Amino acid sequence: MRSFFVAQLRLYSYGRYMISALKRQFQEFKILLRSIPGIVTALFIMSVCAMNLLANKSIALPVDWLALDCGIIVSWFAFLAMDMITKHFGPKAATEISVLAIGVNLIFCLLFYIGSIIPGVWGESYVEGSENVINSALDGTFGGTRYVLAGSTLAFIVSSFINNFANWGVGRAFRKNPDGKAAYFLRSYVSTAIGQFADNFIFALTVSHVFFGWSLLQCVTCSLTGMVAELLFEVLFSYIGYASCRRWKREKVGEEYFEFVRKCRESA
Repeated sequence: MRSFFVAQLRLYSYGRYMISALKRQFQEFKILLRSIPGIVTALFIMSVCAMNLLANKSIALPVDWLALDCGIIVSWFAFLAMDMITKHFGPKAATEISVLAIGVNLIFCLLFYIGSIIPGVWGESYVEGSENVINSALDGTFGGTRYVLAGSTLAFIVSSFINNFANWGVGRAFRKNPDGKAAYFLRSYVSTAIGQFADNFIFALTVSHVFFGWSLLQCVTCSLTGMVAELLFEVLFSYIGYASCRRWKREKVGEEYFEFVRKCRESA
């Protein structure tokens, strides 16, 4: 009987500890949302939502071994934003914002799906003789496909985790000048290359390979070529991220968040 009460007491103590930890984590997340410049968070979430929608349109290319979709025109910003947040706030913060973006994207995908099944006619479907076909196509585009959405969600969650912690890991090698251009550009390029490849490969493996019959060689080849194409955008716009991080540090952006994290570590 005594051992039973001891076990119950331990379980109760553990439950209180978990509740306290969850409350502290939620408070930390709220402070993080206040600390990251709102325009960065908004554009990051918008890029994830737009990337999911634009991925429905493939890009016509003169070669068969390269497969790209229009999501490439915004996917670079998602990885650029993650690199900026990782550099200034850390990989944990960047991953939390990535999960938030995925959550918002899923909500909008649900809203788009509801909009697609509501009876009505899209304005662009008024083409004589093709109204029903075009209307159904637009419903299908905005309504989405469940396995495509599941594959893209899984790919982005895993790739964002890989990108953020790879960025942080490479940055730790620059102990003498962690805020220099070389450190920022190298950690951004390496992490983006690895993260983009993971994103492309996971999607190709879970969706294209399973549902469209792609071979493993096609999955790897398209993932590599897509990674190179998307990395070029990162190279073109990475200076924006570097300049933004320098400004954030100069203006002491996120001091409330850093202070809260420090106090939590001291009390742990």
